[in-house]
Amino acid sequence: MNFLKVLLINGLIVLFLSWLLPGVGVEGYFTAVWVGLLLGVVNFFVKPLLTILTIPITILTLGLFLIVINGLMVLLVDAMSVGFSVNGLGWAILFSLLLGVVNAFLDK
Repeated sequence: MNFLKVLLINGLIVLFLSWLLPGVGVEGYFTAVWVGLLLGVVNFFVKPLLTILTIPITILTLGLFLIVINGLMVLLVDAMSVGFSVNGLGWAILFSLLLGVVNAFLDK
């Protein structure tokens, strides 16, 4: 039940951020929930591999490259889903940062 609640809240956050950011578009609430689910799956399976492969550049940038990796995960979800669009890496990075901030705020 907790998973379903988190999924629905993430859908609301994705929908709100698509309204807030002009470079991000979502067609509806179902699509927003789907994007939230896909982000969770991609962050669970793909992000750790990409993080390991980019350890040298992450060390050189003192960890700031992880922000770019988060943006790339959003772009990957954009490519995998219909009804969700992000206009470039900059919007994807901003979307992922705001999504993380809102989720951290709601977790407390």
